[in-house]
Amino acid sequence: MKTFKTSILLGLLALACLNLAAQEISVPLGGNVYSANKSERRGSITNNGIERWTNPSDIFTVYFRVGQPGNLAVALGEVKTEGKATLEFTINKSSKTVDLEADNASNKKVGEWKIKDTGYVAIQIKGLSKNGNEFPAIKNLLLSGTATLGNVVYVKGNEDGLFHFGRRGPSTHLNYEQPKGVDAEWFYNEVTIPVGEDKMGSYFMANGFGEGYFGMQVNSPTERHILFSVWSPFTTDNPKEIPESHKIKLIKKGEGVHGGEFGGEGSGGQSYLNYMWKAGNTYKFLLRVRPVADNYSEYTAYFFAPELNKWQLIACFQRPQTQTYAKRLYSFLENFSPNMGDVARTGTYGNQWVCDTQGNWIEIDKAMFSIDATGRKNYRKDYQGGIHQNGNFYLKIDGFFNDFTPYKTMLTRKKTNRKPEIDFSKLP
Repeated sequence: MKTFKTSILLGLLALACLNLAAQEISVPLGGNVYSANKSERRGSITNNGIERWTNPSDIFTVYFRVGQPGNLAVALGEVKTEGKATLEFTINKSSKTVDLEADNASNKKVGEWKIKDTGYVAIQIKGLSKNGNEFPAIKNLLLSGTATLGNVVYVKGNEDGLFHFGRRGPSTHLNYEQPKGVDAEWFYNEVTIPVGEDKMGSYFMANGFGEGYFGMQVNSPTERHILFSVWSPFTTDNPKEIPESHKIKLIKKGEGVHGGEFGGEGSGGQSYLNYMWKAGNTYKFLLRVRPVADNYSEYTAYFFAPELNKWQLIACFQRPQTQTYAKRLYSFLENFSPNMGDVARTGTYGNQWVCDTQGNWIEIDKAMFSIDATGRKNYRKDYQGGIHQNGNFYLKIDGFFNDFTPYKTMLTRKKTNRKPEIDFSKLP
């Protein structure tokens, strides 16, 4: 009797496994595909996937992460085509071609591959031929097989604009362990971007604080910004909605610095200096935060470039409804260009110090690693934080690498005991 019951249970288990293997996962291309053509802002990619694909030299790559090896079956989901076309799909240098016509394009099987390890899988899509003006428009791919039975990671939906943020990739943070009981009037940090890691769309934010952020960006091949922003206490993404009593005041700015407002991800005062900083060099960031009269706090940012060998004023803002010193100190690394989310980048952050109201410097050597909603929702897992070979903290994102750092990992770097030598009275 036991043998009979055992056989039934094993049979049911096997059937359940087969059913699981038969289940399809729909991967929307709007949040998971990239074009090799980086000269176009988004190429032929929209929230609906690949559309308006006319150039036969465009090559697209879809990324997702599997939690176990096994067989992977790929099929086309929703497809629209105006005529006959032939597409090529490649995984790990193994290619399969599919012929499509208007009446058989959707739900068409592409083929099966053997996935030998866990981690990210890349499916390359090329257009071989077409008899219409455009190659087929592809909204999603359908995945099945034993390789999909584990945790499959991909951008699953566009809620809260996550196709945009998912294609940008996860943002990573270093949340510094600030000394307790200290009124931190000054926050100092050093940033070194390894040679070759200054990828387009990167924001290496050095001195983050409870009400804003200060760091350096790669904006275009000919433009790089030193960016300093302070959020308004009024919650809105539209700076025009901020009442006068809650507006950020620009008190002064440095030579060549642009001053204005920003919106989109909160709103407030923004300033930036167009400066072509160089990978491999170490740049210094200094932030002053202090309460001033009439229930305002004042935020002043200074930038030191070794090429110029002097401190430069970026800007000084005053924030209403606020009485504070520097708090919630952090750094982050993000990519703000969705079509560059398949390119890895690394930044290193070192020699962090705060200085109190009496002029006493205290070194910070601990930080907690964290990620944004894209990582926390398990939409992307190509994120890292740790200690770089140069002794600094480092952050790494994008490029669909496989080794990730767990959320809220505590990091400790070796202290430098190299106190900043700054004469505050001589700052501009």
